[in-house]
Amino acid sequence: MTSYQIYSWNVNGIRAATRKGLQDWMNATDFDILCLQEIKALPEQIPKKLHGEYHLEVNSADKKGYSGVATFSNSAPKEVDHSIGRDEFDDEGRVLMTRFSEFILFNVYFPNGKKNKERLDYKMRFYHKFQQICEQLLKEGEAVIVCGDVNTAHKEQDLAHPKPNSKYSGFLPEERKWIDSFLDTGFVDSYRHLHGDGEGDYTWWSMRSKTARAKNVGWRLDYFFVSRNLVDHLTSAQIHQDIEGSDHCPVSITLEF
Repeated sequence: MTSYQIYSWNVNGIRAATRKGLQDWMNATDFDILCLQEIKALPEQIPKKLHGEYHLEVNSADKKGYSGVATFSNSAPKEVDHSIGRDEFDDEGRVLMTRFSEFILFNVYFPNGKKNKERLDYKMRFYHKFQQICEQLLKEGEAVIVCGDVNTAHKEQDLAHPKPNSKYSGFLPEERKWIDSFLDTGFVDSYRHLHGDGEGDYTWWSMRSKTARAKNVGWRLDYFFVSRNLVDHLTSAQIHQDIEGSDHCPVSITLEF
């Protein structure tokens, strides 16, 4: 039997997270694959002490100190792709596809649409383009995992204050409907599948409030979506709220084959 322990974490700057203990956490955590989002660094700026014996893939934004994703794995993937086929998205370094023997894994930092209408439009275009790619892979019979910061809370129980936020990006009807549509193409929200509609299971807390995390006034923005042909292999899905070092906490799944 082969087991995969996969973690995903928006670290809000990999160099800042390293100063806050990222290396110690990595050394203490038994993972096979670690997907980090919002690394805000070029490949050469990632602290060398994090590399260890891991295979590392990085997709950085053209703009320095912005966006970016990195995937650490115990074994080298069979295939890697940094592109989703459109420059406006690829320039921001938001997607890393890695293929392993049993599945294709997407490490994704989905756009935030709160800045203005243009960024919301950008976010929705990104959503739909990414969904097209995943739909095609499912049609080809692939097993697919999508993890990362989706920047949208799906249901009312996925944020502490749904009604006041229903007119803001991150909880708009069209953003939530996109998650419905994405799941309908053949994916499962791994955490909800195993734990049901729990409340308080948040992964992000605003840094504007000094008490948001302590009082667990947050949002569930970080997900593992797995294609339905992987559900029987899914044995665990967890939110690690006790792990600090970012405004997000890590999430993880375990798959057994």
